[in-house]
Amino acid sequence: MNLSWRQRAACRGVDPDVFYPVSDEEAEEAKSICRVCPVREACLEYALANRERDGVWGGATERDRRRMVRQRRKTA
Repeated sequence: MNLSWRQRAACRGVDPDVFYPVSDEEAEEAKSICRVCPVREACLEYALANRERDGVWGGATERDRRRMVRQRRKTA
């Protein structure tokens, strides 16, 4: 898989701890970075395809991604 999208990510160089908040409520800083990221969709798709359990990926927390996976299963 080509992961060149990572090189264009807005989170590059940001402290990774920002993207691993203790709770969903503390994820807002990471989500704000994701909102302006040019590769947000690629990041989110990567996380969904690889079942990333932890952290904020593509602006979505683990809880958000679980909801998306359930929704996709319903519409598939």
